[in-house]
Amino acid sequence: MTSNRAPNRIYRKRFAFAALLCSLPLLAYAQTYPTKPVKVVIPYPPGGPTDILGRIVAQGLSAKLGQQFVVENKPGASGMIGADLVAKAPADGYTLLVNASLHVITPSLFAKMTHDPIKDFAPITQIAQVPLVLVVNQQNPARSLKDVIAQAKAQPGKLAYASSGNGTAPHLAGEAFKMATGVDVPHVPYKGSAPALADIIGGHVTYMFDSLPSSTSFIKQGSLRPLAVTTSKRVGSLPDVPTVAESGIPNFDISTWYGVWAPAGTPKDILRKVSSEISSILKDPEVAKRLASMGSDPVGSTPEEFDAYARSEQVKFDRIVKASGAKAE
Repeated sequence: MTSNRAPNRIYRKRFAFAALLCSLPLLAYAQTYPTKPVKVVIPYPPGGPTDILGRIVAQGLSAKLGQQFVVENKPGASGMIGADLVAKAPADGYTLLVNASLHVITPSLFAKMTHDPIKDFAPITQIAQVPLVLVVNQQNPARSLKDVIAQAKAQPGKLAYASSGNGTAPHLAGEAFKMATGVDVPHVPYKGSAPALADIIGGHVTYMFDSLPSSTSFIKQGSLRPLAVTTSKRVGSLPDVPTVAESGIPNFDISTWYGVWAPAGTPKDILRKVSSEISSILKDPEVAKRLASMGSDPVGSTPEEFDAYARSEQVKFDRIVKASGAKAE
């Protein structure tokens, strides 16, 4: 009887050798990446927190990797227009997405989507965790969260609160605030923080829960007054501003976060390379100082860590959406 073991061993060795040969171009590709400019899509207008943090990352990557990481703002549809462009881009590492936590919230708000925020993207890293801050303009007589509640209860349905868009963490914070206090305040969604803040400053909208990076400069200029932060602890850049919980709404703890993704199927070595470089950028003393001044807590997670975190956040925000009855319209 003739044994098949020897031929099988030969086939296995040949297969392993062929697999190695196939992997060599990918390894070399990742080592030389990038060889041309990289597009960084930000699905919100310039000036908002996603744009601010995305540009810090893009500038750092340009300096470190010797190619331009070019920011393109593609706002609209709660960030889905820009995200969809990235989902359908070639999975070669030359199109990246910088987005906020809304990226994983949209499935809870929209019955029909042209992409899946988990399956159609390869997570690279979480950039930062960011508290929200309740702000009013300087002409508003409110000096505390309780004052805002009193204003709203005195004029049910007549005031309005702004957000950076439907389903964003600021929107959900506003809805959670309404549920906790019983106030009747209509929601006015905007296409990003910048236009919303302009209407807060102009007195067209009463208040807003905003991501701290985009509000910080206006707070420092004196055009916005911070009344409370939404995290469980006070923020180092605003030590005199109480938390929402300290202001009378216990267990109120909502924040937003920002991350970087590539199209699904992007080589893992490229994902790890970009993740490692971003982590290095976030550890730079000047970058860390700038983020801290805006109330941002830098993270710099691995692709695997970010994947697990994004999935858990999707579950958490889905519960908030269902409990609040928040709508995409």
